[in-house]
Amino acid sequence: MHDKPDGTVPALIEEFLTARATRKPSPHTLAAYRRDLTAVAALVAADGDAATPLPLDRLAVSALSPRVMRAAFARFAAPRAAASVHRAWSTWNSFFTFLVAEGVVPGNPMPAVGRPRTPLPRPKPLRGEDTPEELLAAVARAEGRQRDPWPERDLAVLALALCAGLRLSELLALRVSSVAGRDGERRVDVAGKGGRPRTVPIEDAVDRVLAGYLDSRRHRFGSRSVRPDSPFLVDRQGEALRRGGLQYLVESCYRRAGIGDRVPRGARLHALRHTFATRLAEDGASAAEIMRLLGHASLASSQTYIEVTAGQQRAAVAANRTNRALSGLTPPR
Repeated sequence: MHDKPDGTVPALIEEFLTARATRKPSPHTLAAYRRDLTAVAALVAADGDAATPLPLDRLAVSALSPRVMRAAFARFAAPRAAASVHRAWSTWNSFFTFLVAEGVVPGNPMPAVGRPRTPLPRPKPLRGEDTPEELLAAVARAEGRQRDPWPERDLAVLALALCAGLRLSELLALRVSSVAGRDGERRVDVAGKGGRPRTVPIEDAVDRVLAGYLDSRRHRFGSRSVRPDSPFLVDRQGEALRRGGLQYLVESCYRRAGIGDRVPRGARLHALRHTFATRLAEDGASAAEIMRLLGHASLASSQTYIEVTAGQQRAAVAANRTNRALSGLTPPR
């Protein structure tokens, strides 16, 4: 039994966040957890029975009944988008699951709190049939305008995103030893989202790009820089590449290739992953195969690529001039 069966909500939130930290979420994810938990808890405290609002640091977890949580979420949802409410509901559901497991509360009230359905986000691949090829060709060339060009490293980043579908966080988590396997069976071992590991096979062309990058890194920083436990992606000083540095690298690749207008808003690096998945669907991969290769938790997320691809194919057929000519020869049904 937990030693604080009726602890204050803020203290228990910190315990929950400490427990979640062992899963190595990004700082942005932890900040979102804290923000959602604190915002709803503050609404509960402000809506107490007393004439004056209860200070948040005195709010007891025993006050969080299903009725109270429904009222708080109704107020929380009023000014917010459905996706934000859905995310907060999931965070509170995880929080109560933790409290039940710790013996702090007897049950989870969140099933009694309604949550909005949110449509799955539509894929946002690079626009233009040959855009990925143009991007790779442009980045493979050393630009004289760059202060310290490193095309081998930049090409390796693009290859891992376009040909293996890695997320930003997965790219940053790679080690030199993550690329493994015998010739003809090479693979990337990925530390996926939510602690779900996966293995993505890579073709010889990608393997050669990655090997060329490591060779260039040995030339720059020496053999010790490519020890098995070293970060796979490094900056121009040989230090582990960070989130902002990786985002800037990809943006600079788009600029050098002159394709900035073909990158969907809000999907800068993720557009490369979406391109990988969309091309898998175009080439006949099943939703189950896409799910495994991308590390999706839900088959529905993978199915969206197939649905979008089918829609694009139907639109292409409808645009055929012969179809339009034929439609004038037959009466409508």
